[in-house]
Amino acid sequence: MRRVRNINFRRNRGEILEQQGVQIFPKTKLGKATNNYDDSNKLKDDDFGSVHRGNIKGDDVVVVRKPKDAHKSQKKGDFQRKLKFLMKRSHKNVVKLKGICLETRIPLPVYEYIPNGTLFQHIHQDESTILKSWEDHFRIVAEATLALNYMHSSIKPPIVHGKIKSVNMLVDQNYLDEKYPAKVSDVGTSVLISPKHRHIVATQKQDSLDYIDPEYLITGMLTTQSDVYSLGVVPVELLVGNELFVTESGESINTIYRFISSVKNNTLSDVINFEGSGEDEMERIRMVAEIAVKCLDQSGANRPAMSDVARQLADINPSSAIEENNEETGDVVDAEQLFPLETTITGEASPHMTSRCLF
Repeated sequence: MRRVRNINFRRNRGEILEQQGVQIFPKTKLGKATNNYDDSNKLKDDDFGSVHRGNIKGDDVVVVRKPKDAHKSQKKGDFQRKLKFLMKRSHKNVVKLKGICLETRIPLPVYEYIPNGTLFQHIHQDESTILKSWEDHFRIVAEATLALNYMHSSIKPPIVHGKIKSVNMLVDQNYLDEKYPAKVSDVGTSVLISPKHRHIVATQKQDSLDYIDPEYLITGMLTTQSDVYSLGVVPVELLVGNELFVTESGESINTIYRFISSVKNNTLSDVINFEGSGEDEMERIRMVAEIAVKCLDQSGANRPAMSDVARQLADINPSSAIEENNEETGDVVDAEQLFPLETTITGEASPHMTSRCLF
């Protein structure tokens, strides 16, 4: 077992990443922290793997994503450069990548722990105290947009998330305090999964498929516009307040299509889950709904860029807590210059602004 761990560590260029300042977690340490990935520590389980909470040194709570065996394959060739970028540059609306375990065939990302569940839980399962007003809903969408714009605009080629949905957005119990923003999770795993596994998207549950770019299902190519489409689904879920697929009178109804139709026919108030909203508030809600509809265009070429979505949301409510305030941003980084190709694993870095992986 020790020999296998050492082989994986070398294959994953562990020595190089250590020299570059990336925090490396031993496999045994993560196993101990999660009680060998016991179900009692499991936070999430999907077609790609499981997410577990762990305690390191008692007080340091982390989250470890463990891929399923069926999806273990060779990594994307440029994963080292993007991994280092994610470790060294942070954004207040992105769950922080604390480090990585390289002693497994597919590295295990280790993230900061954000308590009190996902946005999905606050919408569908709990009597949430953070979704009482229009401003709360708006801020979640706006902050998720900032996180994705950061990923798309701060590195070339951009990082495509590929799994934007309410279950991958975390909301702290102190969310109403501006110091505790909503955060997008699962950032970083997108750089680890091989292009060979893009087909596994078709095996996902319906609730996941609702978020996926229709063009991806045809071409197998994820782009930044795929994230734009997925983001457009979030305000639908927030404003409608129920499942994206519902059954009425024995008939299955797609909430997204109903939402789009209501915006185009000026009947939005008939489908959203807001009672007693004033006319000014309803006008701003309609404006956000119209942006969502643009994001949900079947053609990626017709969707706005994430930077445009962020700007349009800021124009709607400049006083909301959406001002970009990153720990570290700066100019756009060219990955080819920042991280020399000589330090990557076997495989060519893609020069295109696309990604074939789902994670």
